[in-house]
Amino acid sequence: MKHTPANHSEPSRRFAATLIVAVCVGIVCWFIDSASLLAQEDRPNDDYLAIRNRGSEMRMQQGLVREIVRVTRGSVAHIDAKKPRSNAGKTDSSSTRVSMIEEAGSGVVIEYRDRYFVVTNSHVIHGAEVKDIVLTIEDRLYLPVDVRHDRESDLAVMLLEGKDFKAARLGNSSEVEVGDFVIAIGSPFGLSQSVSYGIISAKNRHDLELGPQGVRFQDFLQTDATINPGNSGGPLFNLQGEVVGINTAIASNSGGSDGIGFAIPIEMARRVVTDMIDYGYARRGYIGVSLNGDYRANRGLDIGLKEAYGAQVGSVSKDSPAAQVGVRAGDVILRVGGRRVANDSHLVTLVSMSPIDSTTTLTIFRDGQYLNVDVKVALK
Repeated sequence: MKHTPANHSEPSRRFAATLIVAVCVGIVCWFIDSASLLAQEDRPNDDYLAIRNRGSEMRMQQGLVREIVRVTRGSVAHIDAKKPRSNAGKTDSSSTRVSMIEEAGSGVVIEYRDRYFVVTNSHVIHGAEVKDIVLTIEDRLYLPVDVRHDRESDLAVMLLEGKDFKAARLGNSSEVEVGDFVIAIGSPFGLSQSVSYGIISAKNRHDLELGPQGVRFQDFLQTDATINPGNSGGPLFNLQGEVVGINTAIASNSGGSDGIGFAIPIEMARRVVTDMIDYGYARRGYIGVSLNGDYRANRGLDIGLKEAYGAQVGSVSKDSPAAQVGVRAGDVILRVGGRRVANDSHLVTLVSMSPIDSTTTLTIFRDGQYLNVDVKVALK
């Protein structure tokens, strides 16, 4: 009897084919699901799209800040100054023991008439001899060649020897607006090249009580960029990498930053510093009026002003610029060159900082009328 073996190959082939089809379908489905997930990531809902867009804006701004710091920090100087300090204790009845203190501050390198200088606050280096002032710029030490001060505006300028310096670019502080972002670089508590970031909180701050010596001519920018002791004299940059202010003071109950810092506008600093370089001192503008110290802005309402501001003329010097254009005693000066006058001290600052021999417009209130007169600013 011949036995024919049973045929198992056909069912096996059908099973294998079925398995292959199932695997292929699974793979295709996996790719479809993955593509669907990727598509969902590429098409986020409106909320996530808004977050992504705003995040991109922030990353661009962060990148800009990093670039500004990279470009400008080489123009920032760390300042160490040794100063004499008189102590209360006496070695005998006629002599006073004198010790030395060290003060750290900041400065910014500028170029003027093909020479390089460091601008800082006068209070940072006042009292120190030139030989006792050391500047650190890009990790290199320098001694200034000459130092000049203007205590009334709290500015000082130091001449550097050589040409191997990177000068900061100076901006226009008159174009700065409240809310503009700014960057402060300096040496708070001696920590050089420290960076803080904030906005301009206010403009034209004056009548502030600053330090034991005070600052007579005030027209500060206010910022919430963190400023601490040691930031004094350092630059305040805008988002174009330009210096718009010289950091000067803080308002604080603790001695550290409480979010209120003040900077000298660079237009005022430029005016004072270039005078000190060219003439050896800061020249002051003069129009020849004495002010009525008893006048207060709120009294302006009693004489017909709609708002309480301005400074009242007490007397006018004979043959002065103000006399030549008809300014009279009793006039209330409301604006100088378009700038609103808050009070007596503010008027003095605006006139004093006006360029010598320039012509500026005074807005005056007299007998219920508003007048504009053009006056030439003379050298005081």
